[in-house]
Amino acid sequence: MSIIVDQNTRVVVQGITGGEGSFHAAQMKAYGTKVVAGVTPGKGGTQHEGTPVFNGVAEAVKKEGANASIIFVPASFATDAILESADAGIAVIICITEGIPPLDMVKASRYVAEKKARLIGPNCPGIISPGKCKIGIMPGDIFLAKGKKKVGVISRSGTLTYEAVKQLSELGIAQSTAIGIGGDPIVGSIFTDLLPLFEADPETDGVMVIGEIGGNAEEDAARLVKAKMKKPVAAFVAGMTAPPGRRMGHAGAIISGGKGTATEKINTFKECGVAVAQSPAEIGSTVAKMLKIK
Repeated sequence: MSIIVDQNTRVVVQGITGGEGSFHAAQMKAYGTKVVAGVTPGKGGTQHEGTPVFNGVAEAVKKEGANASIIFVPASFATDAILESADAGIAVIICITEGIPPLDMVKASRYVAEKKARLIGPNCPGIISPGKCKIGIMPGDIFLAKGKKKVGVISRSGTLTYEAVKQLSELGIAQSTAIGIGGDPIVGSIFTDLLPLFEADPETDGVMVIGEIGGNAEEDAARLVKAKMKKPVAAFVAGMTAPPGRRMGHAGAIISGGKGTATEKINTFKECGVAVAQSPAEIGSTVAKMLKIK
């Protein structure tokens, strides 16, 4: 199985006629994702590379049955795009856009939660259930649908997601679903939102969590694993050499007040029974050992 998205998910692309939206919509369709509509205000009633374009998301939901959206619009319009999707009844909203102000994301996250929808991102690579559905910008060819075991992947880093998945696939370890949650200070879905979904998925054998410095999301995830999960969980935390007070890569990757260090997160994971990879090169082998795969 998979979580959140599958072969029945019907996607509307907000910003489909822009450069990024157009390119990645084509990549998603090539992967087999049901991209059923696009939205660009003022271009409703047209077609973009075979996909019907509407002026608003509500119209795409009504006419094409869209139940998931992906957002490729500039940061100044992205918050409104998220609110529009939630208001139209979209169940899963993936926001790729980076540079959205944190206060705007607080507003958007609260509204999405009120609408009982799920937001992934912003500033993220998206979500993929290998062989079924890809909603995002990740390279589909590195993901494995069938293997010796299946793991779920949750990551704050896009590029580390790809590195981890490539290692897993090369070892014959498939992925049930991989989710890039984004590295901003405020994101729609965090580790503790997603870990229980993998725990409940009968075809997920374990989970790989990829964290980084800043905040306390990893510590919360570790404590949830100890308290509520029976499936094995492995982790990697990026940023061992990051200096305090300096932002590293993502807006949320900053050590502040002595909190959010990689060492602190790694120690918490270990204390909670999570297997920790010591370097990016050991992610695949750590998961294989955790799953007792030779």
